[in-house]
Amino acid sequence: MTGRKLYIVLWMCMLCVLGARAERVEMVPFGNMESWVTRYIKESKLIGGNTQTLYAIGTPRVINQNQAYTYSGRWTSPWTCSNAYAKVTGIEKGSCTARPEKSHKGGTCARLDVKMQEVKVLGMIDISVLAAGTLFWGRTLEPITSAKDPYRYLDMGVPFTQRPAYLMFDYRCTVSPEQWIWQAKGMSAPKKKQGHDECEVYLFLQKRWETPDGKLHAVRVATAYERYGKTQTNWVDNHRVRIHYGDITRQAFYKPYMGFVKPFRAVNSRGKNVPIQEEGWDGDATPTHAILMMTSSKYEAFEGHEGNTLWIDNVRLVYDD
Repeated sequence: MTGRKLYIVLWMCMLCVLGARAERVEMVPFGNMESWVTRYIKESKLIGGNTQTLYAIGTPRVINQNQAYTYSGRWTSPWTCSNAYAKVTGIEKGSCTARPEKSHKGGTCARLDVKMQEVKVLGMIDISVLAAGTLFWGRTLEPITSAKDPYRYLDMGVPFTQRPAYLMFDYRCTVSPEQWIWQAKGMSAPKKKQGHDECEVYLFLQKRWETPDGKLHAVRVATAYERYGKTQTNWVDNHRVRIHYGDITRQAFYKPYMGFVKPFRAVNSRGKNVPIQEEGWDGDATPTHAILMMTSSKYEAFEGHEGNTLWIDNVRLVYDD
């Protein structure tokens, strides 16, 4: 081989090395969906006295008491879900729309269902509430004491300072093609509304700060967002969602729902759950918190299409090294 040919070969090899992006893939804590807490809630006799089984992602254990689930101590997991223990005017109730199920890989995954929760008081008064199966990073502040403003019971996000390139997970879903959804908020009868429900997954990285009056402010550092509007029967393994840093409002993929429209709240230094006021974009900032949401319905509380289901497994983050 002549010197010129050897030079060309070496140069091409160098380009290949430089072009090959080194990646690091990390499972998020409890992201393999193999560890579940089982809770047994004895409902009040006024509504039938049944025992409801609720689940939470965390170090496996069994709780046989009607008590608020706390996300602290050695059981800590970044995940909470739509399952909740409610105690409204003395009546105790459990709601379960997220549960473990056998996975295609032999372990367990998370199954998230949109369900109509129906309750009869003394066998006469019907109460219907639509609930979507959801997993997210943060805390549910139990017990739930009212159906009004349900977001005040959600402490959204966990401390997070890294800058991943992709969100990765395995999933499949069942999505109805119907162009209507239910609205069911409680005492009034469920109503049908025009709309098409979809499953969705998103990750927001934020830089947050608190002002002396206890208000929480944030800038959006990065956004990853996808919706799934059709049934995906077979599992999609190692699915990637790109995490975009900075202002995405001028990008072709941008939709208004990716912006600052979510009714997020978080607990401030005074122990009060207050709104998070997102005020701009800063892709160069170091994040302080991450909000990860995986849900079987794109609509807000009490709206959606009953029967839609999202299965999630092996949640990971991909980093460019």
